[in-house]
Amino acid sequence: MLSIEKKIEDAKASVSLAGRLDTVSAPELEEVLSKLIPGIGELTLDLKDLDYISSAGLRVLLSVHKIMDRQGILKVANAGETIMEIFEVTGFSEILNLV
Repeated sequence: MLSIEKKIEDAKASVSLAGRLDTVSAPELEEVLSKLIPGIGELTLDLKDLDYISSAGLRVLLSVHKIMDRQGILKVANAGETIMEIFEVTGFSEILNLV
């Protein structure tokens, strides 16, 4: 199960994720972000409480990264040890702006 909490202030948005970002929850996150992203210049994804990310979740992050690369900045914050290991193995640590 995935919990998504979003905060928007001017052209900046922050989305906090908690739980599991997997095949079941990835479409929900994709829908939330597709509605949120237009007009946003800076998007921060806070992964502090994210326990797991699957390939479906990585696909959503890559898609959001491509969109934000054209219109602003994407920051991925507070990735825990398990999530960082996945990012390193998959090469996402080289692609994403990890803060």
